[in-house]
Amino acid sequence: MKCVHCKGRMVRGTAPFSLDRNGYHVSWDAVPAWVCSQCGEPYFESREVELIQKALSGLDRESSALAASGSSPSQSK
Repeated sequence: MKCVHCKGRMVRGTAPFSLDRNGYHVSWDAVPAWVCSQCGEPYFESREVELIQKALSGLDRESSALAASGSSPSQSK
C-alpha cells in the first residue's frame, strides 16, 4: 500500500487521534492504523473509524444528559 500524500510505503502501527467536539476534547494515543514510513501520515481502517464513531456517539449522549441535568462532569463524580 502506498501513501496518498507522498507515495511512501504504509506499515501497520498505531497513530494518535484527537479532535475538539461540542465543547470537549477527545484524544486517543494509539489507534491501530496504517502509517506511512516516510511522512508519518496515518490511514485508519473502517473498523477503527466505526469504533471511534461509536465512542463519540456515547460521549455525545453523556454530555447531552449532563447538560440536561445541569451537572458538570466534575459535579457528577
